[in-house]
Amino acid sequence: MANGHDLIKYMTVEFVNYIETPRDERKAAKATAKAAREHWLSRWFGWGGASLLLWWKGRTER
Repeated sequence: MANGHDLIKYMTVEFVNYIETPRDERKAAKATAKAAREHWLSRWFGWGGASLLLWWKGRTER
């Protein structure tokens, strides 16, 4: 396990990288990461939850 100095060094490097990155770049990276994520239903429950939702919507529309 890393000692405290390694952890502080790592956190400092990450913080400096974050601060030095322009705001527009950070926002663009966040937006692309958010767009690439799966829908919350399939992330939490897999395709079973999505299929259950589709079944329920089809049942109520009839």
